[in-house]
Amino acid sequence: MSSQHHGLHSKLSLGGLLISLGIIYGDIGTSPLYVMKAILGLDFAINKDLVLGGISLVFWTLTLQTTLKYVLITLSADNNGEGGIFALYALVKRTKIKWLIIPAIIGGSALLADGIITPPISVSSAVEGIQTFYPDINTIPIVISILVILFTIQQFGTKLVGKFFAPIMLLWFLMLGILGLIQIVGNPEVFKAINPYYAYKILVAEKGINPDGFFILGFVFLCTTGAEALYSDMGHCGRKNIRISWLFVKTTLILNYFGQAAFLIKHEGETLRSLGGASANPFYLSMASWFQPIGIVIATMAAVIASQALISGSFTLINEAMRLNFWPKVKIKYPTELKGQLYIPSINWLLLLGCIWIVYHFEKSSNMEHAYGLAIILCMIMTTILLNFYLIMKRVQWYILLPLIGTYIIIESSFFVANITKFADGGYVTLIIAIILISIMSTWYMAKQISKNYTRFVKIENYKKVLAELSVDLSIPKYATHLVYMTNASRTDEIEEKVMYSILQKRPKRADIYWFVHVNILNEPYRTEYKVTEIIKDDLFRIDFNLGFREPTKINLMFKEVLKDMVKNGEVDVTSRYESLNKNNILGDFKFMLSEKFLSNDSDLLWHEKVIMNTYFVIKKFSLSEENGFGLDSSSVKIEKFPMVLHPPEKICLTRID
Repeated sequence: MSSQHHGLHSKLSLGGLLISLGIIYGDIGTSPLYVMKAILGLDFAINKDLVLGGISLVFWTLTLQTTLKYVLITLSADNNGEGGIFALYALVKRTKIKWLIIPAIIGGSALLADGIITPPISVSSAVEGIQTFYPDINTIPIVISILVILFTIQQFGTKLVGKFFAPIMLLWFLMLGILGLIQIVGNPEVFKAINPYYAYKILVAEKGINPDGFFILGFVFLCTTGAEALYSDMGHCGRKNIRISWLFVKTTLILNYFGQAAFLIKHEGETLRSLGGASANPFYLSMASWFQPIGIVIATMAAVIASQALISGSFTLINEAMRLNFWPKVKIKYPTELKGQLYIPSINWLLLLGCIWIVYHFEKSSNMEHAYGLAIILCMIMTTILLNFYLIMKRVQWYILLPLIGTYIIIESSFFVANITKFADGGYVTLIIAIILISIMSTWYMAKQISKNYTRFVKIENYKKVLAELSVDLSIPKYATHLVYMTNASRTDEIEEKVMYSILQKRPKRADIYWFVHVNILNEPYRTEYKVTEIIKDDLFRIDFNLGFREPTKINLMFKEVLKDMVKNGEVDVTSRYESLNKNNILGDFKFMLSEKFLSNDSDLLWHEKVIMNTYFVIKKFSLSEENGFGLDSSSVKIEKFPMVLHPPEKICLTRID
């Protein structure tokens, strides 16, 4: 891991604190825009017990779920400074418990699905404040325009975004705190709600106090949905910066929630609709009327930033999924020099299309509240399962582990049950998206496993003599000075049978030097190492690259660096072996050989293998080619097609007749 990246996680700096405000807290920081509105509903009479119970639930959810589980415990489960459910899975993978891949895939898919609804709900909630002044205005075109701008600027990286967003988010959180304080001064008794008895009372209360009973948790949960994104984005800002800045963020959030409660209690017996019409929102109603236009502008900017946390988190997730063999290879760009900063064009534009569809489908933020939360609670439950195994790995005592994990399973199961009621009202949208993503990840992973199980390896030792002789056999035309094969063989003394078939039989390929290159993706995010093994002196070399799961696989550039190093050490001569070129010190030509598999008609597949492999080859058509995935120059690449024979049929018995 680079010293720069390590420094980011061990250092506490004012810049780091500010950037974490800009990148990390958007989603969780804009929750005051819609949580109280969702808890109360437009037409239910404001009731003191309901208001106090609601903010008591919000306070304890932010304390137990966000502060204790995520900020204090889960942020400790970092993989060399990187967070997120796949980074956590890469850590617990070492336990060799195979089924842990299930919560990893479900959790990752649910978080990605949530990335499609967070931007629309945050931006819509903010923009709808305009309806306070212009009740008939159609906010849909405004919301879509903002989303298009937001997704377009992603390609410039979160460094630019963070610098621009940090001051706005600082202003936003200060505004939240001040607005809350102004209301609390007039009614400090709202602090009674810190007593969890008020939370308990609302959950078991009779219909008169709370029309939703236990299911109010479905709306309360909206205050902590950004906690998972906070963990995913740890790599951008560092753990210490997040923990310290959270103290400030949580204080301002609590002040604002309690301030909204103080305002609402003053209007007990009235309804939100009677206070502010169809678009009434206690967040805007609690502001002085002269300040409302300013508040709407700042809220809209903060909502745009809220979307940023999920978008950058989605890029991180997909990149990690690719490295863990959960996702097809897609093009990744690195907009800045900072590690952890990446941009995935295909995911960016797919998310934008999804967001535009959500805005058209639900139209108003109050409708989106029903779809919001169901996918993310699934992700949180999966994180809890993986976290349990991480804590076991860390040898946490069972008498601490059992109550801790047990408490979170109860809390999150309650949130899940409460959110299930949203299924018919829109929750199905995020669940369908999550199921599609789960299917893609599972298919890709299982197909890779099936392919791996049927790849035959041979011992290089058995071919040393023939390769050495082929290299100097002038009766065979030279194919290339340097012939490079990418190999999946993890052992240095083995190679795929198809590689030997390609060199010796498909069309004998004479080369002066043969190279076998293996890329090993590690369970840690940042490492770039290589190892050279000389198998036949001056004839056959193997290079093993050990790369972190966040490192770009630019094999072309890396291979050149290795050669430069080997030439400097006098290990290899890469000048051309052609007499005229050798005299003039011209470098030899390099040819990279890649194999492309297709499913052979001779395969005798079980029905589920047939479904998996056929789906895999369909998805593969839309993914990045092997040469682009490895960062190879297409002019020096030759692709050979190989039939993939799974379950070869039994030996066919034929009888010859004369």
